[in-house]
Amino acid sequence: MSTKARTRGKVKLSRALGVALTPKAARYLEKRPYAPGEHGRTKRKADSDYAVRLREKQRLRAQYGLREKQLRIVFNEARRTQGLTGENLVELLEMRLDALVLRAGFARTTAQARQAVVHRHILVDGKLVDRPSFRVKPGQVIHVKGKSEQLEPFQVAAAGGHADVLPKTPGYLEVELDKLQARLVRRPKRAEVPVTADVQLVVEYYAAR
Repeated sequence: MSTKARTRGKVKLSRALGVALTPKAARYLEKRPYAPGEHGRTKRKADSDYAVRLREKQRLRAQYGLREKQLRIVFNEARRTQGLTGENLVELLEMRLDALVLRAGFARTTAQARQAVVHRHILVDGKLVDRPSFRVKPGQVIHVKGKSEQLEPFQVAAAGGHADVLPKTPGYLEVELDKLQARLVRRPKRAEVPVTADVQLVVEYYAAR
């Protein structure tokens, strides 16, 4: 699939879910705040409970760029963890390495953050990690590899080039952007995580499966 086709697909998915998945999609949503297709502007009939829960689950999954199987695995872990399942789910997803690379401002989109990890540009506590799903622990330091720091995307990031499209750095991260370094200070709290989804509906979706 071409880059152009992927971009179109992300914009279409963003409009369908009502959440911007890329900076370009955010601009489209400002201009066209309705679903794609010929009936996008018309008022839809009330969605069923199932449809509402499904949409929230798809929203959460799309924002982290996960396959269904991956999200289900994390959900099962969240259910086994003490506390509220929905909040646990988002907190566990947020400790993924690719999510934190994005939050730190080292990348512009989830896909770009994942690519940085897979292409072996990211270190955790000085060790190369190429798994986007790697769970970062509080206290661990994320750093762009020395040889990779001179690459244009990271130079742009170090200069704060993504500040216009990314949310403010959350309180659970300490970031030294000019050094392309970030530390996970503590476990994230759901209220701080810049993700749009009603996690209780996501829990209800899986509970009914």
